[in-house]
Amino acid sequence: MFITNSLKSRFLQLGLVAVTLSAVSCNSEEDITPDTEVEAGRWVTIAGAVMGENPGDGNGGTQIYAVSYEDAIDPETEINVFDNGAPVKSNRTARLQVSEDGNTLFNIAYAGENGGEYSKFAVEGGSSYMQEDVTVNISQYAGTAPRWSKLYNGDQNGIAVNVANITANNAEDETIPYQYHRGIATILDLDLQNTLIQDYKQYEIPLTAEEELAGHCIFRLDAPVLNQAGDKLLIGTWMRKYDPATGDSESEWERLGTKTVVVDYPSLENPTIITSTQANGDCSGYRSNVNQLAEDGYIYQSTNRDTNGSHILRITPNNEYDNSFSISLDEALGLTDVYVDTWKYVNNGIGYALIRHGESDQGYIVRLDLNQQTAALVDGIPDDADVRFNQYQGFVVNENDLLVTVSPLGKNGNIYVLHSQTGEVSVGAKLVNQPGNHFIGAF
Repeated sequence: MFITNSLKSRFLQLGLVAVTLSAVSCNSEEDITPDTEVEAGRWVTIAGAVMGENPGDGNGGTQIYAVSYEDAIDPETEINVFDNGAPVKSNRTARLQVSEDGNTLFNIAYAGENGGEYSKFAVEGGSSYMQEDVTVNISQYAGTAPRWSKLYNGDQNGIAVNVANITANNAEDETIPYQYHRGIATILDLDLQNTLIQDYKQYEIPLTAEEELAGHCIFRLDAPVLNQAGDKLLIGTWMRKYDPATGDSESEWERLGTKTVVVDYPSLENPTIITSTQANGDCSGYRSNVNQLAEDGYIYQSTNRDTNGSHILRITPNNEYDNSFSISLDEALGLTDVYVDTWKYVNNGIGYALIRHGESDQGYIVRLDLNQQTAALVDGIPDDADVRFNQYQGFVVNENDLLVTVSPLGKNGNIYVLHSQTGEVSVGAKLVNQPGNHFIGAF
């Protein structure tokens, strides 16, 4: 569980911002694009993943430690998350969410005996994270390892999603002609402030009859995001294909266009599917949300497992793919098999992607200019074969700046400040590492 120590009183004496668990309400007619100006004294939570059996697997759990924003960007600051931080309740690498002001941490335990348990913590500096008494477990609806994201609606709601029990229509009777493989999708609306399940819906989400007869189906849902109007949820998909004759999962197949599920909000009803003609990769991400709402009302998303490398796609405010827009990162960077581990939109059409490419696991950072549909590698971060971003989750946006944690596996690193409008990079606080461990974000 989370722990406290004497750092609590020391940080409070410094007069930093007091924790508030209230949030600004938002209705569907308001612009829900998040305010990106960091308040003075904002806490920045640094998260590190502990190795389990193998270096970099992150299966030993997650440690967190909070510093002020000013300390986070100060290269004289030294942060020792693994010795001085607090453990997060999670059997594996936790999927953390933090309030827009940085003062509240939200967590749904991932797998293990507490898998699916939602809890909320006040961030009080250092290793002091004070848990509220009330928790709620969503595992009976969304499983013990749900994928989830906090919505940009004043920290009011989080959406957990899951697909379970994928079976063929003729699994019980092979004499019936094969028609499809489908699972039961769960979309659950979690009230973050009152710690309760606000609503949930469960249903099958069919593809076209032709796609299903060929064995295609939705294998996983992830990366839910609320559109700017606040009336639709858009949810990323990870696709799979089964052999209709044998029922076996196929490892190679001709992929369909990238697909996103759209449902009404807040009712969670009327699921439909939109399809891109510009890419064929999945848009579910892995450990963080790859669907990003920008101030222009468009949702920008990255793909992975694409046959032509990852792309950046765009969904219009009318919740349809803009098939005139696409950034092929292979083409833009002159690389092969670019794979976006995660990315974050910053401001004014600029975002940053954390990538690898080819057969290497080495991580790089790419600056994306969405207005010009271009991309370029960022200089100024460690060029080290042991830099990994495959489990990366957390970014802090402060107006035009983005905070990212970068360190080679098992080696010390730093917080880096990416100045989006100039393309410059500044070095922030030092991150003290341990063998086999790595950092998975700043929140």
